[in-house]
Amino acid sequence: MQLRTFIAKDMREALGQVRHEMGPDAVIIASQRAKGGGVMVRAAFDAPATNAHEEAELVEAAEPAPTEAIADFAQSYHDGLIRRLRGEPALQVPAKTFNRAELLTILRGHRAPEALAHQLAEAAEKSALSDMTLALASALDRRMQTAPLVPGISQALLLVGPSGVGKTAVAAKIAAHARLAGRSVKLVAGDTAGAGAVARLETFAQHLGAEWVVAESAEAIAEAVVADESILTVIDTAGFDPRSAKARTAYAALARLPDVEAMGVVSATGDAEEISEIAGALVTLGAKRMIVTGLDVTRRLGALVASVTQGAALAHVTRSPFVSGGLETLTPLSLSRMLIEAANGQIDRGSPQ
Repeated sequence: MQLRTFIAKDMREALGQVRHEMGPDAVIIASQRAKGGGVMVRAAFDAPATNAHEEAELVEAAEPAPTEAIADFAQSYHDGLIRRLRGEPALQVPAKTFNRAELLTILRGHRAPEALAHQLAEAAEKSALSDMTLALASALDRRMQTAPLVPGISQALLLVGPSGVGKTAVAAKIAAHARLAGRSVKLVAGDTAGAGAVARLETFAQHLGAEWVVAESAEAIAEAVVADESILTVIDTAGFDPRSAKARTAYAALARLPDVEAMGVVSATGDAEEISEIAGALVTLGAKRMIVTGLDVTRRLGALVASVTQGAALAHVTRSPFVSGGLETLTPLSLSRMLIEAANGQIDRGSPQ
Protein backbone atom coordinates (compact mmCIF):
# COMPACT_ATOMS: atom_id res chain seq x y z
CA MET A 1 0.00 0.00 0.00
CA GLN A 2 1.25 3.48 -0.90
CA LEU A 3 0.28 6.68 0.88
CA ARG A 4 0.89 10.29 -0.21
CA THR A 5 -0.12 13.78 0.89
CA PHE A 6 -1.25 16.44 -1.60
CA ILE A 7 -1.74 20.19 -1.13
CA ALA A 8 -3.92 22.16 -3.55
CA LYS A 9 -6.03 25.30 -3.76
CA ASP A 10 -9.30 23.33 -3.67
CA MET A 11 -10.64 19.78 -3.54
CA ARG A 12 -11.16 19.59 -7.30
CA GLU A 13 -7.46 20.29 -7.91
CA ALA A 14 -6.44 17.90 -5.11
CA LEU A 15 -8.53 15.08 -6.59
CA GLY A 16 -6.95 15.77 -9.97
CA GLN A 17 -3.48 15.43 -8.46
CA VAL A 18 -4.46 12.21 -6.68
CA ARG A 19 -5.87 10.63 -9.82
CA HIS A 20 -2.91 11.77 -11.94
CA GLU A 21 -0.24 10.57 -9.52
CA MET A 22 -1.91 7.48 -8.02
CA GLY A 23 -4.61 6.46 -10.50
CA PRO A 24 -8.41 6.12 -10.25
CA ASP A 25 -8.28 3.42 -7.56
CA ALA A 26 -6.69 5.70 -4.94
CA VAL A 27 -8.84 6.47 -1.89
CA ILE A 28 -8.71 9.69 0.14
CA ILE A 29 -8.43 8.76 3.81
CA ALA A 30 -8.16 12.26 5.31
CA SER A 31 -8.70 15.85 4.24
CA GLN A 32 -8.27 19.16 6.01
CA ARG A 33 -9.16 22.72 5.07
CA ALA A 34 -6.74 25.54 5.89
CA LYS A 35 -7.92 28.80 7.38
CA GLY A 36 -5.95 30.79 4.85
CA GLY A 37 -7.44 28.81 1.95
CA GLY A 38 -6.55 25.60 0.20
CA VAL A 39 -6.89 21.96 1.15
CA MET A 40 -4.59 19.13 2.20
CA VAL A 41 -5.54 15.54 1.46
CA ARG A 42 -3.95 12.20 2.24
CA ALA A 43 -4.60 9.41 -0.26
CA ALA A 44 -3.77 5.72 -0.27
CA PHE A 45 -3.45 3.11 -2.99
CA ASP A 46 -3.59 -0.62 -2.32
CA ALA A 47 -0.12 -1.57 -3.54
CA PRO A 48 2.81 -3.17 -1.67
CA ALA A 49 5.05 -0.75 0.22
CA THR A 50 8.47 -0.68 -1.37
CA ASN A 51 10.69 0.81 1.28
CA ALA A 52 11.03 1.67 4.93
CA HIS A 53 9.90 5.25 4.33
CA GLU A 54 6.54 4.06 2.99
CA GLU A 55 6.16 1.64 5.89
CA ALA A 56 6.67 4.55 8.31
CA GLU A 57 4.03 6.54 6.45
CA LEU A 58 1.56 3.67 6.82
CA VAL A 59 2.15 3.58 10.56
CA GLU A 60 1.55 7.32 10.69
CA ALA A 61 -1.65 6.91 8.63
CA ALA A 62 -3.06 4.50 11.21
CA GLU A 63 -3.08 7.29 13.76
CA PRO A 64 -6.14 9.57 14.04
CA ALA A 65 -6.18 12.40 11.49
CA PRO A 66 -5.65 15.89 12.92
CA THR A 67 -8.70 18.02 13.52
CA GLU A 68 -9.42 20.95 11.23
CA ALA A 69 -8.45 23.35 14.00
CA ILE A 70 -4.98 21.82 14.22
CA ALA A 71 -4.63 21.94 10.43
CA ASP A 72 -5.60 25.61 10.46
CA PHE A 73 -2.98 26.34 13.12
CA ALA A 74 -0.32 24.51 11.10
CA GLN A 75 -1.22 26.42 7.95
CA SER A 76 -1.18 29.77 9.79
CA TYR A 77 2.20 28.93 11.34
CA HIS A 78 3.60 27.97 7.93
CA ASP A 79 2.29 31.17 6.32
CA GLY A 80 3.78 33.22 9.14
CA LEU A 81 7.22 31.68 8.62
CA ILE A 82 7.12 32.40 4.88
CA ARG A 83 6.21 36.04 5.53
CA ARG A 84 9.04 36.43 8.03
CA LEU A 85 11.56 34.94 5.58
CA ARG A 86 10.39 37.39 2.92
CA GLY A 87 10.57 40.30 5.33
CA GLU A 88 6.84 40.94 4.99
CA PRO A 89 4.68 42.16 7.87
CA ALA A 90 2.68 39.55 9.72
CA LEU A 91 -0.84 39.07 8.39
CA GLN A 92 -3.35 40.17 11.00
CA VAL A 93 -6.84 38.67 10.77
CA PRO A 94 -9.15 40.78 12.91
CA ALA A 95 -11.31 38.79 15.29
CA LYS A 96 -15.04 39.36 15.14
CA THR A 97 -16.23 40.81 18.44
CA PHE A 98 -19.11 38.92 20.04
CA ASN A 99 -22.52 40.44 19.50
CA ARG A 100 -25.59 38.43 20.42
CA ALA A 101 -27.87 40.08 17.88
CA GLU A 102 -25.33 39.51 15.10
CA LEU A 103 -24.89 35.88 16.11
CA LEU A 104 -28.65 35.37 15.96
CA THR A 105 -28.65 36.89 12.49
CA ILE A 106 -25.90 34.48 11.41
CA LEU A 107 -27.72 31.43 12.79
CA ARG A 108 -31.00 32.53 11.23
CA GLY A 109 -29.20 33.02 7.93
CA HIS A 110 -28.18 29.37 8.12
CA ARG A 111 -31.87 28.52 8.75
CA ALA A 112 -31.12 27.04 12.17
CA PRO A 113 -34.29 26.26 14.19
CA GLU A 114 -35.36 29.42 16.01
CA ALA A 115 -35.39 27.88 19.48
CA LEU A 116 -31.93 26.34 18.96
CA ALA A 117 -30.55 29.64 17.62
CA HIS A 118 -31.67 31.47 20.78
CA GLN A 119 -30.26 28.73 23.03
CA LEU A 120 -26.87 28.89 21.32
CA ALA A 121 -26.81 32.69 21.37
CA GLU A 122 -27.63 32.72 25.07
CA ALA A 123 -24.96 30.13 25.88
CA ALA A 124 -22.41 32.04 23.77
CA GLU A 125 -23.20 35.25 25.66
CA LYS A 126 -22.85 33.49 29.02
CA SER A 127 -19.41 32.22 28.02
CA ALA A 128 -18.18 35.84 28.42
CA LEU A 129 -15.77 35.31 25.51
CA SER A 130 -15.19 38.45 23.46
CA ASP A 131 -14.42 36.61 20.21
CA MET A 132 -17.50 35.58 18.22
CA THR A 133 -16.01 32.34 16.91
CA LEU A 134 -14.81 31.20 20.32
CA ALA A 135 -18.08 32.18 22.01
CA LEU A 136 -20.13 30.18 19.52
CA ALA A 137 -17.68 27.27 19.79
CA SER A 138 -18.16 27.30 23.55
CA ALA A 139 -21.94 27.21 23.10
CA LEU A 140 -21.72 24.36 20.60
CA ASP A 141 -19.39 22.46 22.90
CA ARG A 142 -22.17 22.31 25.50
CA ARG A 143 -24.55 20.61 23.05
CA MET A 144 -22.25 18.78 20.64
CA GLN A 145 -20.22 15.62 21.14
CA THR A 146 -17.74 14.13 18.67
CA ALA A 147 -16.85 10.46 18.35
CA PRO A 148 -15.12 9.59 15.04
CA LEU A 149 -15.12 5.99 13.88
CA VAL A 150 -12.09 3.90 14.74
CA PRO A 151 -12.01 1.20 12.03
CA GLY A 152 -10.15 -1.25 14.25
CA ILE A 153 -12.71 -1.27 17.09
CA SER A 154 -16.28 -1.55 15.80
CA GLN A 155 -17.58 -5.03 14.99
CA ALA A 156 -20.79 -4.22 13.12
CA LEU A 157 -22.43 -0.94 12.07
CA LEU A 158 -26.10 -0.59 11.14
CA LEU A 159 -26.67 2.53 9.04
CA VAL A 160 -30.17 3.92 9.56
CA GLY A 161 -31.89 7.06 8.30
CA PRO A 162 -34.24 8.51 5.67
CA SER A 163 -34.14 7.64 1.99
CA GLY A 164 -31.78 9.57 -0.26
CA VAL A 165 -29.26 10.71 2.37
CA GLY A 166 -26.37 8.62 1.01
CA LYS A 167 -26.28 5.59 3.33
CA THR A 168 -24.89 3.30 0.62
CA ALA A 169 -22.05 5.71 -0.19
CA VAL A 170 -21.35 6.10 3.54
CA ALA A 171 -21.18 2.30 3.89
CA ALA A 172 -18.58 2.23 1.11
CA LYS A 173 -16.57 5.06 2.71
CA ILE A 174 -16.51 3.25 6.05
CA ALA A 175 -15.49 0.02 4.33
CA ALA A 176 -12.65 1.83 2.53
CA HIS A 177 -11.32 3.20 5.83
CA ALA A 178 -11.47 -0.25 7.41
CA ARG A 179 -9.68 -1.87 4.46
CA LEU A 180 -6.92 0.73 4.66
CA ALA A 181 -6.62 -0.06 8.37
CA GLY A 182 -6.00 -3.71 7.49
CA ARG A 183 -9.41 -5.13 8.42
CA SER A 184 -11.57 -7.42 6.37
CA VAL A 185 -15.01 -6.00 5.57
CA LYS A 186 -18.41 -7.53 4.98
CA LEU A 187 -21.07 -5.34 3.35
CA VAL A 188 -24.68 -6.34 3.96
CA ALA A 189 -27.40 -5.12 1.60
CA GLY A 190 -30.48 -4.71 3.75
CA ASP A 191 -32.18 -2.42 1.24
CA THR A 192 -33.51 -4.85 -1.36
CA ALA A 193 -36.38 -2.62 -2.52
CA GLY A 194 -34.49 0.57 -3.39
CA ALA A 195 -33.77 1.05 -7.08
CA GLY A 196 -30.22 -0.13 -7.77
CA ALA A 197 -29.26 -0.25 -4.07
CA VAL A 198 -28.06 -3.86 -4.14
CA ALA A 199 -26.16 -3.38 -7.41
CA ARG A 200 -24.39 -0.27 -6.06
CA LEU A 201 -23.32 -2.05 -2.89
CA GLU A 202 -22.09 -5.03 -4.93
CA THR A 203 -20.02 -2.70 -7.11
CA PHE A 204 -18.51 -1.00 -4.06
CA ALA A 205 -17.72 -4.38 -2.48
CA GLN A 206 -15.96 -5.64 -5.60
CA HIS A 207 -13.94 -2.44 -5.90
CA LEU A 208 -12.85 -2.66 -2.26
CA GLY A 209 -12.23 -6.40 -2.27
CA ALA A 210 -14.89 -6.90 0.40
CA GLU A 211 -17.36 -9.71 0.95
CA TRP A 212 -21.02 -8.82 0.45
CA VAL A 213 -24.38 -10.49 1.04
CA VAL A 214 -28.07 -9.66 0.63
CA ALA A 215 -30.25 -9.85 3.74
CA GLU A 216 -33.99 -9.37 3.30
CA SER A 217 -35.05 -9.66 6.96
CA ALA A 218 -33.90 -8.87 10.49
CA GLU A 219 -33.10 -12.55 10.99
CA ALA A 220 -30.96 -12.63 7.86
CA ILE A 221 -29.11 -9.48 8.93
CA ALA A 222 -28.44 -11.00 12.35
CA GLU A 223 -27.03 -14.12 10.70
CA ALA A 224 -24.82 -11.98 8.44
CA VAL A 225 -23.01 -10.38 11.40
CA VAL A 226 -19.75 -12.25 11.80
CA ALA A 227 -18.49 -13.04 15.30
CA ASP A 228 -14.93 -12.26 14.28
CA GLU A 229 -13.15 -9.15 15.58
CA SER A 230 -10.97 -9.02 12.47
CA ILE A 231 -14.04 -8.44 10.26
CA LEU A 232 -16.09 -5.24 10.21
CA THR A 233 -19.68 -5.73 9.09
CA VAL A 234 -21.41 -2.67 7.61
CA ILE A 235 -25.18 -2.99 7.11
CA ASP A 236 -26.91 -0.72 4.61
CA THR A 237 -30.64 -0.51 5.39
CA ALA A 238 -33.66 0.79 3.50
CA GLY A 239 -34.57 4.41 4.11
CA PHE A 240 -37.45 5.22 6.43
CA ASP A 241 -38.90 8.06 8.51
CA PRO A 242 -37.82 7.39 12.13
CA ARG A 243 -40.53 9.76 13.37
CA SER A 244 -43.14 7.18 12.37
CA ALA A 245 -44.05 4.95 15.31
CA LYS A 246 -44.76 2.06 12.92
CA ALA A 247 -41.36 2.45 11.24
CA ARG A 248 -39.55 2.66 14.59
CA THR A 249 -41.24 -0.56 15.70
CA ALA A 250 -40.12 -2.30 12.50
CA TYR A 251 -36.50 -1.19 13.00
CA ALA A 252 -36.35 -1.63 16.77
CA ALA A 253 -35.35 -5.30 16.40
CA LEU A 254 -32.41 -4.33 14.21
CA ALA A 255 -31.27 -1.64 16.63
CA ARG A 256 -31.17 -4.22 19.44
CA LEU A 257 -29.01 -6.77 17.64
CA PRO A 258 -26.06 -7.81 19.86
CA ASP A 259 -22.65 -6.40 18.92
CA VAL A 260 -24.28 -4.10 16.33
CA GLU A 261 -24.09 -0.31 16.65
CA ALA A 262 -26.93 1.66 15.08
CA MET A 263 -25.50 4.76 13.41
CA GLY A 264 -27.76 7.50 12.11
CA VAL A 265 -27.20 9.05 8.68
CA VAL A 266 -28.87 12.37 7.81
CA SER A 267 -28.34 15.02 5.16
CA ALA A 268 -27.29 18.63 5.72
CA THR A 269 -29.39 19.65 2.70
CA GLY A 270 -32.77 19.19 4.37
CA ASP A 271 -34.97 21.59 6.31
CA ALA A 272 -33.35 22.17 9.71
CA GLU A 273 -36.57 21.64 11.70
CA GLU A 274 -37.21 18.36 9.88
CA ILE A 275 -33.63 17.16 10.35
CA SER A 276 -33.78 18.10 14.03
CA GLU A 277 -36.85 15.89 14.49
CA ILE A 278 -35.35 13.04 12.45
CA ALA A 279 -32.06 13.13 14.37
CA GLY A 280 -33.92 13.12 17.68
CA ALA A 281 -36.02 10.16 16.54
CA LEU A 282 -32.89 8.25 15.49
CA VAL A 283 -31.46 8.82 18.97
CA THR A 284 -34.67 7.43 20.46
CA LEU A 285 -34.27 4.41 18.18
CA GLY A 286 -30.81 3.79 19.63
CA ALA A 287 -28.37 5.69 17.40
CA LYS A 288 -25.53 7.00 19.55
CA ARG A 289 -23.52 8.48 16.67
CA MET A 290 -24.42 10.40 13.54
CA ILE A 291 -22.92 10.92 10.10
CA VAL A 292 -24.06 14.04 8.23
CA THR A 293 -23.82 14.04 4.43
CA GLY A 294 -24.22 16.63 1.72
CA LEU A 295 -21.96 19.45 2.89
CA ASP A 296 -20.79 19.85 -0.70
CA VAL A 297 -24.25 20.88 -1.95
CA THR A 298 -25.52 23.21 0.75
CA ARG A 299 -24.59 26.74 1.78
CA ARG A 300 -26.87 26.95 4.81
CA LEU A 301 -25.68 24.83 7.71
CA GLY A 302 -28.69 25.01 9.99
CA ALA A 303 -29.58 21.35 9.40
CA LEU A 304 -26.02 20.35 10.30
CA VAL A 305 -26.19 22.32 13.54
CA ALA A 306 -29.59 20.84 14.35
CA SER A 307 -28.46 17.27 13.71
CA VAL A 308 -25.38 17.46 15.96
CA THR A 309 -27.23 18.95 18.94
CA GLN A 310 -29.89 16.27 19.45
CA GLY A 311 -27.93 13.92 21.71
CA ALA A 312 -26.02 11.70 19.28
CA ALA A 313 -22.28 12.27 18.91
CA LEU A 314 -21.06 13.45 15.52
CA ALA A 315 -18.89 10.77 13.95
CA HIS A 316 -18.18 12.32 10.55
CA VAL A 317 -19.42 14.60 7.80
CA THR A 318 -19.07 14.09 4.05
CA ARG A 319 -18.52 16.64 1.30
CA SER A 320 -18.80 14.26 -1.64
CA PRO A 321 -21.06 11.38 -2.76
CA PHE A 322 -17.99 9.54 -4.06
CA VAL A 323 -16.01 7.01 -2.04
CA SER A 324 -12.80 8.92 -2.80
CA GLY A 325 -14.22 11.90 -0.89
CA GLY A 326 -13.66 10.09 2.39
CA LEU A 327 -15.01 10.94 5.84
CA GLU A 328 -14.16 14.16 7.66
CA THR A 329 -14.34 15.18 11.30
CA LEU A 330 -15.69 18.39 12.80
CA THR A 331 -15.14 19.93 16.22
CA PRO A 332 -17.22 22.66 17.89
CA LEU A 333 -14.48 25.13 16.97
CA SER A 334 -14.29 24.14 13.30
CA LEU A 335 -18.09 24.14 13.01
CA SER A 336 -18.26 27.59 14.62
CA ARG A 337 -15.68 28.87 12.14
CA MET A 338 -17.63 27.36 9.23
CA LEU A 339 -20.86 29.02 10.33
CA ILE A 340 -19.34 32.47 10.75
CA GLU A 341 -17.07 32.40 7.70
CA ALA A 342 -19.85 31.09 5.47
CA ALA A 343 -22.12 33.89 6.68
CA ASN A 344 -19.39 36.40 5.83
CA GLY A 345 -18.86 34.89 2.37
CA GLN A 346 -15.25 33.93 3.20
CA ILE A 347 -15.58 30.34 2.02
CA ASP A 348 -17.31 28.72 -0.92
CA ARG A 349 -19.73 26.13 0.38
CA GLY A 350 -20.51 25.00 -3.13
CA SER A 351 -17.03 24.10 -4.33
CA PRO A 352 -16.89 20.70 -6.07
CA GLN A 353 -15.47 17.81 -4.07
